[in-house]
Amino acid sequence: MTAAHTPLARLHGRTAPGVPRWAVRAAYLTSLTVLPAGLWRVLAVDFRLPLMDAPADGTPPPDWFGGEWWYVIALSVVSELLAFLAVGLVSEWGEVWPRWIPVLGGRRVPVLAAVIPAGLGAAFNTLLWPYSLTMVSLGYRVDGTPGVGLHVSAWRDVVFCAAYWPLAAWGPLLAVLTVHYHRRRRASALQPVQ
Repeated sequence: MTAAHTPLARLHGRTAPGVPRWAVRAAYLTSLTVLPAGLWRVLAVDFRLPLMDAPADGTPPPDWFGGEWWYVIALSVVSELLAFLAVGLVSEWGEVWPRWIPVLGGRRVPVLAAVIPAGLGAAFNTLLWPYSLTMVSLGYRVDGTPGVGLHVSAWRDVVFCAAYWPLAAWGPLLAVLTVHYHRRRRASALQPVQ
């Protein structure tokens, strides 16, 4: 089985020329940072595994929280797909539009068409997750008011942190990949055609 026919190569396409191994690993790690939180959400909300305590004040969860099972699954799938786009920053499909895309298929991806959304995603995730997770870990709501909105205890705290703290790496990893992509694509555009 050649490298082009491995399941991994079929999933993300071939690695673009000039991409170092560390960048490929960082791209896959970026997509994996979202997976534990998505699994936790689906298991806790849709499958009702006891990963959360009932609120001490007896207030029921919002209607969408478990009432709309598809919302939690869709949120997890969309989050994973967005994180998987980091693989495009190291793959050929991040440099040339796939042929199945109407009008654009086969054309070069403009550098800024990848860098701007990736940069915005990196900034958003770098600001959101470390702050939010720090607040929740310290027992505050995201808005800074005391009292955890999510009720977990003992071993549930450990499982929650293990599932959600990897999200704190999503933004910084994506930022590194975005800078690398921009520099690599700009450097290849500046090289003379032989």
